[in-house]
Amino acid sequence: MSFLTLLHSPRPRTTTASALLSASERLLGAPLNIRLRAWDGSEAGPDGSPGTIVFTSSDALRHIFWSPNELGLVRAFVAGDIDIEGNIVAVLDQPDVIARFGHHQLAAISPAAVLRTLRTLVSHGGLGRPLPAPSTETPPEPGFLHRHGVARRHSKERDAQAISHHYDVGNDFYRLLLGPTMVYSCGYWQNGPDGDLESAQIDKLELICRKLDLRPGMRLLDVGCGWGSLAIHAARRHGVTVVGVTLSHEQRDLALERVAAAGLSDQVEIRFQDYRDVTDGPFDAIASVGMSEHVGHDELAGYADHLASLLRPRGRLLNHAIAAVRPVQPRKKNAPSFIERYIFPDGEILPLSDTVTAMESASLEVRDSEALREHYGLTLRAWTANLQANWDAAVEMAGIERARTWLLYLATCALAFERGRVTIHQVLAVKQDRIGASGMGWNRRSWTDDGDRSA
Repeated sequence: MSFLTLLHSPRPRTTTASALLSASERLLGAPLNIRLRAWDGSEAGPDGSPGTIVFTSSDALRHIFWSPNELGLVRAFVAGDIDIEGNIVAVLDQPDVIARFGHHQLAAISPAAVLRTLRTLVSHGGLGRPLPAPSTETPPEPGFLHRHGVARRHSKERDAQAISHHYDVGNDFYRLLLGPTMVYSCGYWQNGPDGDLESAQIDKLELICRKLDLRPGMRLLDVGCGWGSLAIHAARRHGVTVVGVTLSHEQRDLALERVAAAGLSDQVEIRFQDYRDVTDGPFDAIASVGMSEHVGHDELAGYADHLASLLRPRGRLLNHAIAAVRPVQPRKKNAPSFIERYIFPDGEILPLSDTVTAMESASLEVRDSEALREHYGLTLRAWTANLQANWDAAVEMAGIERARTWLLYLATCALAFERGRVTIHQVLAVKQDRIGASGMGWNRRSWTDDGDRSA
């Protein structure tokens, strides 16, 4: 019997919903504790599940048929052909499935299971020409273009385009998502789930300042300064002068407004500038928060070398970045990654060991590393709640496709941190002086004890 004959054999006597649930479980390699509803009104799955996955159109099957992997599912969701009713994090929290996932990879399934899944898709309306990808999806590698052809990955031009894709969504959208602190990185939840997002972000800013031992008169470089929150906090609370650099025009513009409103324009300078073009050191301290994920493996050593060259002797560097929890597999060209296609073009999540090796190769002495994995899970859940609570406004600001993209991104990332698929570290390093002195204290009390150190 031919492949096409198998695909077009008579439809099994089962409801659309139950057929799709069975096909999903084969594709994912694990049972699903979810309710599923199809476009014809049929339902399947256990009662009492945390929510319902809704196939609103058979077009969802066409997305999956042509990309039977992560990307097909994402396209169907972003396009609105799949929806989720209920708490999206709870619905997606399927531990047996997550345990079978690699980084951005579905579980391996047998050719027979693939054939059965394709047959199910075809028999329920999944056959047809490929549908166009949602407009918010970036093209596959090599990605961004310029007038002379393809821009080199992690070149200054292409990095600027990638940063703009992610951050120039609209400052009002980010304010809705992040809350009043406008801090887009992992919070520091000292009281765990009993805390609140705003306090966690302020505590994180203070933790960074304490680790850097900021004092009045010092000069701080804030690499990837976002909307200026760390720069403002460091200048106001610790009396330092700050240079903040970003490749987002919208971040730069709002950061300048916030600095002026805080009365700190004489202490804080915000630039639209690539970190590689910063040459006016030395600085007493450098903070890089949520930025080195954009640098990439091939550029990481140069990144560490350049920042080290900008530090004075005994100066400190704090690198706050997401990290892989196990060795990264070689990158496949055109690999269908949701995060890279929709959220962070050219972004790379590297193991902590790569960051430490780059710092040590730059003659920096690594003094401390703190893992904040659970803290990021709580932060992402709070951002997800903010987005869902302000859904209509988010759609009006960013469009339905981008709002759905961000909802899926935040929810899946919360689970990735909570289930140990990915982690985050604050790595603190120092540049020794000519006789090997670091200027570091004898213990961590300088950044863990309470008390006013701003004077």
